[in-house]
Order: sequence, then C-alpha cells, then structure tokens
Amino acid sequence: MNVLGMIASGVAALFITVALAKSARRVALRPHVPDEPGGRAPRAEALRRTGGATAVLGVGTATGVALWLGAADDAAGSVGGLLAGAGIVAALGLVHDLKPLWAALRLGVQIAAAILVVCLAGLSPAAGILAALWIVLVTNAFALLDHADGLLTAVGLVTAAGLLTCALVGGDPALALLPTTLVAGLAGFLLHTWHPARLRLGAAGAQFTGFALAASGALIQAAAPSGRAAWAALPALATVALADSALVLISRRRAARSPLRDADDHIAHRLRRVRVTVPGAAVLTALWAAVPVATGALVYAELLHPAFILLPLAGTAAAVFALLRIPAYAPPRTAPPRTGSSRTAPHRTASPGVTHSRTASSGAAPSRTAAARRTEASGATIPAAASAPGAKGSAPGQGASAAARTAAGHPTVPPPPTGRPVAETATAAAERG
Repeated sequence: MNVLGMIASGVAALFITVALAKSARRVALRPHVPDEPGGRAPRAEALRRTGGATAVLGVGTATGVALWLGAADDAAGSVGGLLAGAGIVAALGLVHDLKPLWAALRLGVQIAAAILVVCLAGLSPAAGILAALWIVLVTNAFALLDHADGLLTAVGLVTAAGLLTCALVGGDPALALLPTTLVAGLAGFLLHTWHPARLRLGAAGAQFTGFALAASGALIQAAAPSGRAAWAALPALATVALADSALVLISRRRAARSPLRDADDHIAHRLRRVRVTVPGAAVLTALWAAVPVATGALVYAELLHPAFILLPLAGTAAAVFALLRIPAYAPPRTAPPRTGSSRTAPHRTASPGVTHSRTASSGAAPSRTAAARRTEASGATIPAAASAPGAKGSAPGQGASAAARTAAGHPTVPPPPTGRPVAETATAAAERG
C-alpha cells in the first residue's frame, strides 16, 4: 500500500465520519416536544448514545473500500479479519446501547471475534492464544475510558497515531491501513464528543475503537522483524487504558465492591474531585497517554533502548498510587439507633448535636397540651361574657358547658375582643339606642 492510498483512505474516513456525525447531531439537537419532561425526545437521547456508530461507519467504509480496491494485497486476510472482528464487537455494542446485554454474552462475542482475527492472520496456536487474550483485555480496558466527554476519543487518537508510526517503521504498510482510517475517523468525531458532548461514542464506538487498537497492536507485533523490541514497545501503547482498569479494580477491591458494578471511580472522576475541569481531564489523560506511546514508538524504531520503557511505566504506577488517595466513594449511611422503649420516626438522620428522633407518644402530646392550654385560656372568658348583666347570649350555664366542651377537645371560637369591659359595652349600646 502506497502513501497516496493511505492518505486517500484517511481523507475518506474523515469526510464520511464528519458528514454522518453532523446529520446525527442535527437530529439529536432538534427541538423537543413541549410537554415532554427531560428536555429531549427519547429518540434523540438514543441517537446521542449511539453516536459512535457514525465513527464506526466512517472508518469501516473507508477501510472496506480500500481493501476492495486492492490496497492491502499482501495482508488482505489479516486486515479483513481485523475489520470483521471490529465490526462484530461494534454491532454487539450497538445492541447493548439500545438494550443492555449480559456481561458474559458480550465477553463471549469478544473472544469469538478475537479468535477470528488470529485465525485469519495465520498465527501459531501459542501466539494466537496470547494475542486473543490480549485483544479481549485491551478492548475492555479502552472501553472503560468512555466515562467522560472526549476522553476515549483523545486517548484513542494518540494511540492510533503511535500504532500508525510503528506499522510504517516496521515495513508493513498494509497493517497501517486501519490505524490510518481510525486516526482520521476519531479526529472527525472529536469535535462532536468534546465537552459539552453532543454525541457520545457509546458501547458501539468504544468497543470498536478498543478492538481495532488492540488487534492492530497484536498483528503489528506478530509481523515485526526479529531484531525489533516489539515485545516491549507495543504493550506500552495501552498503558493508560490498563492503568485505569487497575485503578478501578484496586479501589473496588479495597472498598469491598463488586468489580462489575459501575461507579464514579475512574481517572476522570478522581481528577474532577480535585477541581480539574472535564476538558482538562481529557487533555491531561491524553498527554499522559502520549508519553508511553511516544516512548514505545521510539523503542520500536530502535532509537531508544528498551529499558526506557520502564520510565513511563514507573510514572504510571506512581500516578495510580496518587489517584488511589483521592476518595471516590461516599461514606455509607448509618441508620439511627433504636431503643426498646421508643421507636424513632422514619426517614430521619441524626446530625451532630441535634436529636431528631421522637417517640410516638411524645410527638403528639406537646401539640395536644398546647391546644388545651389555648382553648382553656379562651374558654375562661366565654362564661364571663355570657353571664354578664344585660348581655344578650345563651341561657345561664351555657358558658360553663362550652368551657367543658373546650377542655374536652372541642374548641369553640371566642367572640372578637372589643378592648372594653362587657358592662361598659352594654351601657354604650343602651345610650345609642
């Protein structure tokens, strides 16, 4: 495959991805139905989650057309199997975006796609087993990076550029076809997935990106000349993805959490807790990935000694240790203590210095006592008004019965106060009459 063919494939992948992503973005940002809660239509939300399918179509179409035109005659089987395996896991991810699937089913399909790649590449049984395990591991590691806007796209772009460099230096341009189209497709999709993301890679785009990077690295390493230190250089390209997986597994193990349960404990989540913005987290992670990628490419090109690989690996280990010190989980909620003599009110939490628990009797007694006091105070004036000389009212003794009824829990509304004694009020009324 010549340089012009690679450039043409990359340009085609770029334009196809940009055109499809722009159309999907217009539909996703279409004005929503006025009476719908949430601000967007369900169809638009599903389209945002499956936006990575546009990058898959752009990269897959450009690579497939290049293979059909004979751009990789020397390694058509290897590149074709690589593209077929990546397409299988992308289709599985698209189904998972629409309806979640079991983890065991997704893992089985990924293993089958990895076996297809190593079989079409013609690897030996031992090398094929190791390559298949590596592909499945790195695919899921890269897919876990899709937890922040633009993070996986930026890291995948840097890693694909490193793989492209290794393929060109290794003298096998056919294996550089998929990294070339992947660089172009991710670059075109990066504008739409950058914060605030209008489209997301989703499971389809994330698994396709991870599988394409992992399988390309395995095939480039298998086809590397015997004198090159590919065994040390190419695994370093997945350093950040593997570091994120190790960070998650260690932190969940320490917190006695399930490793398969999603939580906000990834790299970008911890960076956000130390006041790093979402774009800043993506940029920092991409720069972090660029260090081992550049070191691995230079080692693969025999410009650096393989021992230099230990430097970015040691820095990555130190970064993981530092990120583990950032708290990722909220403290567990403690239930209020229960006693045998009283039952606390539900849905109340104790705060320092304040007791919120009340018993069933003490919660109602103060209200009844206050009501009785108010009614007794108001009822004490009613008999005086009723028994006053010359006042018009009920029969004698009716005020006492009203006061009794008030004390029993049936309050009556007292007459509005006039501010003068009852006798003076009656005298003034007689004088006016």
